[in-house]
Amino acid sequence: MRLGLALGYWGRGPSPDRLDLAREAERLGYDSVWTAEAWGSDAFTALTWIAAHTSRIGLGTAVAQMAARAPTTTAMHALTLDHLSGGRVLLGLGLSGPQVVEGWYGRPFPRSPLTATREYVDVVRQVLRREAPVRLDGRHHSHPYNGPDGTGLGKALKPITHPLRADVPVLLGAEGPKNIAQTLAIADGWLPLYWTPDRWAEVYALPATLPEGFLVAPMVRAHLCEDVTEGLLPVKAMLGFYIGGMGHAARNFHADLMGRMGYEKEARRVQELFAAGRREEAVLAVPDAFADEISLVGPRRRIAGRLEQWRRGPVTDLLVTSPDPATLRLLAELNS
Repeated sequence: MRLGLALGYWGRGPSPDRLDLAREAERLGYDSVWTAEAWGSDAFTALTWIAAHTSRIGLGTAVAQMAARAPTTTAMHALTLDHLSGGRVLLGLGLSGPQVVEGWYGRPFPRSPLTATREYVDVVRQVLRREAPVRLDGRHHSHPYNGPDGTGLGKALKPITHPLRADVPVLLGAEGPKNIAQTLAIADGWLPLYWTPDRWAEVYALPATLPEGFLVAPMVRAHLCEDVTEGLLPVKAMLGFYIGGMGHAARNFHADLMGRMGYEKEARRVQELFAAGRREEAVLAVPDAFADEISLVGPRRRIAGRLEQWRRGPVTDLLVTSPDPATLRLLAELNS
């Protein structure tokens, strides 16, 4: 099991220690570093800055939002950064949800999310292979565009720039059973959310055998500390925001996943409190048991024991979220 550093997206502004953390992760032997985006900082610019100050570590997006860019634009970002970094890119993509897609990007959320994702990946792969001009008679991503409001003058093109690698790994963020099944069929890897090392087969309904070379790269919040209850508070804060604020009450994929993990009543309560503006109460309403199950928090011995549980499953890359160099060093030592 390889280790990655998950930096996520910026909050109010760029954190001054992120580059130092990325360099420390590379020094410690971490295999990859990952950035993300929501409705603020973008994933690719921050990753390019890290690429310029490192030499070996893989560079992943977890995730780049599909609604933010046409698939050809995303492919251009990937092939450009892959050249500049010497072939270190791992392209993680995610569809996001209706509130973000329609509220932030001003685009309709696709009525057929599986089809939209499949077409998006198809176009990205065509660009990176550069075998022929990009063509797709799609429902969501037609190339050339053939909609009724078009000119009819669109021309099928292939990239001017020759991609460094035709096989840049494409990973998908997927939560629902159908989405996961499609991910296994069309992607090189999967970025699960809320991974449980004990109940992954039950929660995600994975097949007994995964495709050869397929990457399973969940994120885990990690914190070396003596007080487990206190150490879980940042995990609960993250969960409270995602479950309460990252989606509509009637359509929140994160809350649905928490429900499938056995905490449906608690998930709805978090949503209710968050929607009512009672955010601190929403965070406290996240069960400690749930937060603990999906994280690595506590003293060294406790983290060491729980890390063994993560190793026993199909995880190939553990993407660690932690702003603490001591925690990063501990995990590197335990995983060596």
